[in-house]
Amino acid sequence: MHEVDMTKCLLLSMNDWKRQHAPRQPRVSTVHLQVGAFTCVEPDQLVFTWEAAVQGSWLAGARLAIEPVPLVGRCVLCASTYAPLQEQAYRSPCCDHPMEEIVSGRELRIRSVEYALDDPPAIATPSTPACAPCA
Repeated sequence: MHEVDMTKCLLLSMNDWKRQHAPRQPRVSTVHLQVGAFTCVEPDQLVFTWEAAVQGSWLAGARLAIEPVPLVGRCVLCASTYAPLQEQAYRSPCCDHPMEEIVSGRELRIRSVEYALDDPPAIATPSTPACAPCA
């Protein structure tokens, strides 16, 4: 199941992102993710593993929004771009040449994060009472 490994990588990336905001604490509402059609990742399963993985963590309640990215190929012979079809063995519809270049469809990346920053906890400085002779 690729989705579990992808979720682990996503969580590692989000934890790195969180450290960049220290000492402030981000409250994440939505993580927008681009998922290419040629990644072999099932979006519904990715959402399921995300929801299970973030329970009880600083990302609890954060939603994973997936933007599908279609597979687009470019024919190296005629330079046309096209939507390759598996039933046509991903060949170019204009000249039947095998797909050699993928323009899009292999993406798996964080596009954006919706969040708010909490202020860091205030550091209390103990007040020292004035001594009797100074008062």
